Amino acid sequence: MFGSLRLKVVTYKQIAEYLGNRYLARYVGNMLHENTDGDKYPCYKVVNSRGYLAEAYVFGGVDVQKRRLEAEGIEVVGNRVDLEKYRWIYDR
Repeated sequence: MFGSLRLKVVTYKQIAEYLGNRYLARYVGNMLHENTDGDKYPCYKVVNSRGYLAEAYVFGGVDVQKRRLEAEGIEVVGNRVDLEKYRWIYDR
């Protein structure tokens, strides 16, 4: 899943839906917070359902998440990503 996210972000709910249960978005967030390998599992690409960055981003907070997204070419304005432009679309 994460490999196909070039210049895209994904929401917690989208990951939960991808896994089969859209109601597990909070669980997805908790699991990503436990991520110990931010390079293998790029949780910096995950935002909330309104496009806002994670306040408790485990690898250094909002500023680090923002820098990593911008380094990939994803525009962040006011700690928010435009989901109309950058949301990953999964087509089963």
